[in-house]
Amino acid sequence: MSPCQSCGACCAAYRVSFSCHEVDDLPGGSVPEALVESVAPHLVCMRGTASAPVRCVALRGKVGEAVSCAIYEFRPSACREFAPLAAVGRGDEACNEARRRHGLSDLTVAAA
Repeated sequence: MSPCQSCGACCAAYRVSFSCHEVDDLPGGSVPEALVESVAPHLVCMRGTASAPVRCVALRGKVGEAVSCAIYEFRPSACREFAPLAAVGRGDEACNEARRRHGLSDLTVAAA
């Protein structure tokens, strides 16, 4: 099992912002429009991540135990690009900071 499937800390620590062009109400977009909110003229974020307590509406399960993303195949670029090696047990500082916020130990830091 990927460490990400038992973590989910990033989904409950940071605002998930991305271009409005990724939303499914525009041609080529895939992120469900009902799950986003506007941040700026061309910027949106996942609902639940713009204010405290942070928790993305697409996050399912309990952080630190077992989690999944309800829209994994349609997740925004911000999620696709976050800590790209975390799934194989190699975090980065942002990943580990999110883990620490939830009382989880750091993953091995990926080499640059």
